[in-house]
Amino acid sequence: MNEVTVQKITALCKRRGFVFPSSEIYGGWEAAYDFGPLGAEVLRNLRNLWWEEFVHRQQNIVGLDSAIISHPKVWEASGHVESFADVMVEDLVNHKRYRADHLVAEALPTVSADGLLPAELDDIIQKNKIVSPSGNPLSKAKYFNNLVEVEIGTLEDAKTKAYLRGETCQPIFYNFELVRQSMRLKLPFGIAQIGKAFRNEIKVGPYFFRTREFEQMELEMYVNPKEAQSYFENFKTRSKDWLISLGIKGENIRLRDQEFKERAHYNKIATDIEYNFPFGWKEFQGIHYRGDWDLKRHGEFSGTNFTYKDESSGEAFIPHVVEYSLGLNRLMFVLLFDAYWEDGDRVVLRLHPKLAPYKVAVFPLVQNKPDLVNKAQEVYVLLKSRFSVAWDDRGNIGKRYLSQDEIGTPYCVTADYQTLEDNTVTVRTRDTKEQVRVKIVDLTKIFEDCA
Repeated sequence: MNEVTVQKITALCKRRGFVFPSSEIYGGWEAAYDFGPLGAEVLRNLRNLWWEEFVHRQQNIVGLDSAIISHPKVWEASGHVESFADVMVEDLVNHKRYRADHLVAEALPTVSADGLLPAELDDIIQKNKIVSPSGNPLSKAKYFNNLVEVEIGTLEDAKTKAYLRGETCQPIFYNFELVRQSMRLKLPFGIAQIGKAFRNEIKVGPYFFRTREFEQMELEMYVNPKEAQSYFENFKTRSKDWLISLGIKGENIRLRDQEFKERAHYNKIATDIEYNFPFGWKEFQGIHYRGDWDLKRHGEFSGTNFTYKDESSGEAFIPHVVEYSLGLNRLMFVLLFDAYWEDGDRVVLRLHPKLAPYKVAVFPLVQNKPDLVNKAQEVYVLLKSRFSVAWDDRGNIGKRYLSQDEIGTPYCVTADYQTLEDNTVTVRTRDTKEQVRVKIVDLTKIFEDCA
């Protein structure tokens, strides 16, 4: 079995242009990363595949692209201003902050610290003489709100405090009636969105698993409360099936129901989908039954009536919400770990062809033969009209193959001397290294699994 580590993934991502430390020329910035040319392609592929599966293929799902900064009352209504907080402690020497429950869990693995109040965590820390990771004494535990504050306005004395959105779903809730009326929708229906969210996380990492700026793919399903459990179970099944269809190994995924004390203030039921990372099972997706919390709260704070009347039964109620929430960046993190494979002297990213940043790489066998280079260019232009294609004529062909294996390119096409005679090329498959001769006119057919 290949041993994959965070260090190996980090090195590969920087070396091959998947992920860079943000602001590196200025010394970097904690928990901030820029997705490079290849990382941007993987993220784009994931967005497109998710939208196709969960929006375009569904009869009753529509999309939304909302503002990142909403009215401040949105976050009061959602409960985030009051309840979106972790209990933190501070190193009294270097002033670094840590989540108190994480420090307790690391020092006392048998103690369950989730959901404990500051006073309870203080008691455990003092009794067990728990110190910071640097060995220094800790401050009293206190709540620390995770919303990222911003000031809006043009004059210093006339600025309004607002928040970068802590999750992408709140605009889906406050736009419920506008979407329903404009699209003439009847329950059950869903609203989906892909976009950035921001959280002032105390504990970050490893690598880009937990950052303060991240991207979510969310779907809020509005249903009759009598049907909520059915949709909740359906989301769990569909979610796992879709993840496996991306090539993630089924044995590396598990569904875990949250205990009551773990759940967010709005959730009646919550199930985490976790991946078996080298650093343990960690959540990267959640399926939640939020009840009518969100529409009720926005109704109360805005004075809007979100009551829905079923035309067939005459029943009136506030719709309940079943939520599908997936971290896009975390999903890419999962895919990198799951696809990483060391095969003798080569590293291979066995990404699903539809996810690979390049679907095909085209080479001339050698660089100094104009006829071969021109023929390879013809093949490159032909394939580029249908696929994302890399051109590589640097160094020897063996090194080119190894380079494409490492970035996950499923196929390599080489124009050689026989190509000039019969218009066939060599097609090499990434995972098996198998090479076959293929007519140029047939190339697009054999790469259909990449489209």
